[in-house]
Amino acid sequence: MYRMLFVGFLLFVLGYPAGADQTRPNILFILADDVGQEVLECYGGQSYPTPHLNELCRTGLKFNHAYSMPVCHPTRTTLMTGKYPVQLGNVKWGDFPKSEEASTLPNILRHGGYATGIAGKWQLCLMRDDLEHAQRLGFDTSDLFGWHEGPRYYEPMIYHNGKIRTDTLGHYGPDLYIRSIIDFMRENRDCPFFAFYSMAVSHDVTDDLDKPVPHGPFGRYGSYAEMVAEMDRGVGRLVGALNALKLREKTVIVFVADNGTPKKMIIRADGEKLVQVPVTSRRNGLDVPGGKGNLTNDGTSVPLIINWPGTVKPGQSTDQVVDFADFLPTFADLAGIELPEGKHVSGHSFAKMLTDPSAVQPKYAYCQDRATPLPGTVEPDRVESNTAWVRTADWKLYSDGRLFDMQSDPSEFHAVDQSHDSDERANVRVKLKRELDCILSSR
Repeated sequence: MYRMLFVGFLLFVLGYPAGADQTRPNILFILADDVGQEVLECYGGQSYPTPHLNELCRTGLKFNHAYSMPVCHPTRTTLMTGKYPVQLGNVKWGDFPKSEEASTLPNILRHGGYATGIAGKWQLCLMRDDLEHAQRLGFDTSDLFGWHEGPRYYEPMIYHNGKIRTDTLGHYGPDLYIRSIIDFMRENRDCPFFAFYSMAVSHDVTDDLDKPVPHGPFGRYGSYAEMVAEMDRGVGRLVGALNALKLREKTVIVFVADNGTPKKMIIRADGEKLVQVPVTSRRNGLDVPGGKGNLTNDGTSVPLIINWPGTVKPGQSTDQVVDFADFLPTFADLAGIELPEGKHVSGHSFAKMLTDPSAVQPKYAYCQDRATPLPGTVEPDRVESNTAWVRTADWKLYSDGRLFDMQSDPSEFHAVDQSHDSDERANVRVKLKRELDCILSSR
């Protein structure tokens, strides 16, 4: 009841009367792959031009404290369910919990009257083993590359609604994924839609096939800088398409990344051997090595920009803490949709902040290593680490008891000695531990 009252008030304030499909906002959700904050110029990046993202930031709302999981799959599981992987039991790499299928983010939006479409990366299953997976999880339309089955860039292997496309020869994957999203938005311009562009960039090529995937036109694979340029160009194409369709002011654009920048990139194949190079970016005068896979900021602190002309005031920024569990309740609020009965989420809606960035609410972000299972629920050989953390903007507590002052020590060189805790710091430690224990013990 409280949620519906809040939603009605929010939609009234934003000028979107509840229940009026033609006035509920469209949602264009752009998820970049392997992009830390240091990559974007609007976050202080100095290595790569990102003009379209700079403009999206200049005219929108920038989040300084958005956090992901350190790698792709757990981030995407959290996005789709509104729950952290530890709360879903033994979710293996490339798997998705059956119990959550009916109440995923796209299913909730679809049942609430939204058209739903996705293009690009899936990674929640091997498509060849479950051709209807994307549709079952709530997408009306899908164009997804065959993760660990074929190329994602040059001459890509793409499943369209579960069937392999035969028209990709000579094409570049990101061009096809963007075209799919634009076609979806055009076809659904007269109803509210959720368009999910799950980018392939800036992830390197598939590395575990019998033969290396095709090189590009320069006789190699794209460099990280070239992929960042493609990422930025793709954002510009989608914004341009919304303008051409006269949907710009009706559409919330959300840009975020799934984890930090990669440590290395595959740049070419020498026969059967894949050659890698390290990735280092410049930010605010400092060199920042890629940190994907790390639980520190370089692996989990990601850019988040929200743009909505006429509703989100330009040039805003916020220190509100957000993680991927928050998107499901936020999008449900914006769409005026009540969560299904019995649906529990770990995230909190930040929809109110789109009109009032100063409305910061107490919030903890949570992150875990690649496999942090509930006690007794997973085979030991599948667990890489049991490390997890919770944090605010200022403080970060790990499951092993280490506490870091993130304002004075953002690189986490020295944990705070508990024996020297002030009363204030001891209180912070207690609150963070209580939150972490609650997450780790819940399902």
